[in-house]
Amino acid sequence: MLLKADQRDKLDPSNDALFYDSPRFVTHVDEGFIAVLTRLYRDRIPPNSRVFDMMSSWVSHLPSNVAYAHVEGHGLNGEELARNKQLDHYFVQNLNENQTFPLEDCSFDAVINTVSVQYLQYPEQIFAEVYRVLKPGGVAIFSFSNRMFYQKAIAAWRDTSEANRVQLVKSYFESVPGFGNIETVVQKSETPAFLQMMGMGSSDPFYAVIAERMEPLA
Repeated sequence: MLLKADQRDKLDPSNDALFYDSPRFVTHVDEGFIAVLTRLYRDRIPPNSRVFDMMSSWVSHLPSNVAYAHVEGHGLNGEELARNKQLDHYFVQNLNENQTFPLEDCSFDAVINTVSVQYLQYPEQIFAEVYRVLKPGGVAIFSFSNRMFYQKAIAAWRDTSEANRVQLVKSYFESVPGFGNIETVVQKSETPAFLQMMGMGSSDPFYAVIAERMEPLA
């Protein structure tokens, strides 16, 4: 296994469904992060794609002027998902209790995950499922910043640096045979630290790890 048992621990071990029982109609990253993410989706996910937005909420950050064939949503709060106008369908499931998606093999061109990977206690199984539901040539985009619900992030995420978190997500992809062309996107704030401390011009750092489901060998 990629992670040891203690690396999966959370400071709040209660059922995640209880924590997410009340909807949060807020964005968990700033406008600069969202703008970078939306541009990335526009660049990497072609129109008419089938997209699976894993661990979504009331917004998906996909470009609003791009038509997709189908956007499937998943999360832990049905009220949030029902508010998301970009979703064609959604389901509620606690991935730390059940790691199997109710989705068909090779059924999506893209899988996206925004600022949520830090909460996965069994990423090995989840990333294997991401691979399963992607079509050959499909892309997975996992984006994150330095924000989190600290009590719900796993120890392997909490107790390390931002650079090491990028490597951790890369290792999740690398643990699944068949993922390839793994790359990272890093965009940090150019605002001087002393101005950020004063709340002036700060921007959430942007990180994304992208991987492709490779075509099967002939």
